[in-house]
Amino acid sequence: MEYEIRQSGKFKYVEEGIGEPIVLLHGLFGALSNFKDLIDHFKSTHRVIIPLLPLYDLTLIETSVSGLAKHVSKFIEHEKLQDFHLLGNSLGGHIGLVYTLKHQHLVKSITLTGSSGLFENGMGETYPKRGNYDYVKTKTELTFYDPAVATKELVDEVFSIVNNRIKALKIIALARSAIRHNLGDELKEIKIPVCLIWGKNDTITPPMVAEEFHKLLPTSELHWIDKCGHAPMMEVPVEFNDILSSFLAKCRG
Repeated sequence: MEYEIRQSGKFKYVEEGIGEPIVLLHGLFGALSNFKDLIDHFKSTHRVIIPLLPLYDLTLIETSVSGLAKHVSKFIEHEKLQDFHLLGNSLGGHIGLVYTLKHQHLVKSITLTGSSGLFENGMGETYPKRGNYDYVKTKTELTFYDPAVATKELVDEVFSIVNNRIKALKIIALARSAIRHNLGDELKEIKIPVCLIWGKNDTITPPMVAEEFHKLLPTSELHWIDKCGHAPMMEVPVEFNDILSSFLAKCRG
């Protein structure tokens, strides 16, 4: 299903459904298709909003976790959102944490899945080989427990990104920014409910990362999904949506 990309001011976003808002933040190679099952599941009960992050549109100086968190902040202010749930995958989780640390009064809960912010194995160092399709295919497959989830369409999308010199430089800048921007000392300040949903077979943000997040976030609960990699909402959507539904129901209580 194709989703309508809306524009309001300088912001592009997708919005489906009505009800309590959920804001979804995608990762470095995140596409709307990553959230398809999540959108289809929750749009009957929630207002699902996905701001399109300007990964390649900021200046090189602004191309950082903080720069993207500022963009999200301006979008949320523009849309006058409050008392919303925030969910981020990979870099999106990192951005969500940076945003929440400054605007916790607006956020009802935060869900992290395969989030950076403490430690991650990036793709950045591999870009000298970006012209090699098979290499990019192999690296993309490593995102998932089941390599078949890395469809040709998805691999083609990643290949086109890393073969665009400007986009490749922006990806490297963001990957390095994520590594530098460690949140370990700040996470204890987050007091709202936190849901950690992690693939047991995640090789990019391995299980020890989830355990460290759980230890450092005092109000967090940790859920594991077996035979699942770095993008659980994409690879095991039914189980992911069940866990998220239960968590959101508790937040209503």
